[in-house]
Amino acid sequence: MVTSDQRRRQLAREKYARQQQRREETRLKAKRRNTVVAAALAVVLAAGGAVYASVELTDDSSKGSAGAAGDPTGTPSTPAPTESESAGPEPKLTVDQKATYAMALRTNEGEITITMDAAKTPHTVNSFKHLADKKYFDGTKCHRLTTQGIYVLQCGDPKGDGTGGPGYTIPDENLTALGKAGADGTVTFPAGIVAMANTGQPGTGGSQFFLVYKDTKLPPSYTPFGKIDAAGLKAVQDVAKAGVDGGATDGAPKKPVTVEKATVAKK
Repeated sequence: MVTSDQRRRQLAREKYARQQQRREETRLKAKRRNTVVAAALAVVLAAGGAVYASVELTDDSSKGSAGAAGDPTGTPSTPAPTESESAGPEPKLTVDQKATYAMALRTNEGEITITMDAAKTPHTVNSFKHLADKKYFDGTKCHRLTTQGIYVLQCGDPKGDGTGGPGYTIPDENLTALGKAGADGTVTFPAGIVAMANTGQPGTGGSQFFLVYKDTKLPPSYTPFGKIDAAGLKAVQDVAKAGVDGGATDGAPKKPVTVEKATVAKK
């Protein structure tokens, strides 16, 4: 027969075990959340001049004093526009805002076609057409591949180092397209989605964008503007399989990718 004292001790042990279990669950949840946040930071695509966390998709081109995406310590000055860049205001909206457009990227690793809906992202589509018509992307490298935490190939920088941009910025668009953020502050960017890089601040997109080759959790602060065709997605996935140069998980792809020619046309 169990005495009342033994029963109290048993209940105390069970209570302690439950407390330990809850603490461990809380610790694991925090660890997962921090991993996602760190990964998201590694996706800040180089657009401007702030300091980025090591895993953000950042665009450093428009930042006054910031390192390339993935470099939390670099502090290059704002890059001057190249010959193909036109510093100044965002180009005037000239695309058909009721139409669908296709951006064809002819690369050394295969053709990548991105379908874009001007009704949902008119400023983004207009900017890509404006830049493609000026041959802005021709001969540029996809300078960044990430293979852990987030799964993207980042392109659109004429400098090839994460600091290039067109000299103007465009507003964020279509940010609710992928649903409401979960408790961890993220949404799923499914494989095949193409989104704009930014500095981590609203309205700071330039020319850099990222191709998602595997489902990736990120904050809903990157404009999702297009979808890759099946052949193009396979080409990006093949590049990802080869890994990052030097065996890292974030950096230049081991299999270099060059956009030989980019065109944007109404479908």
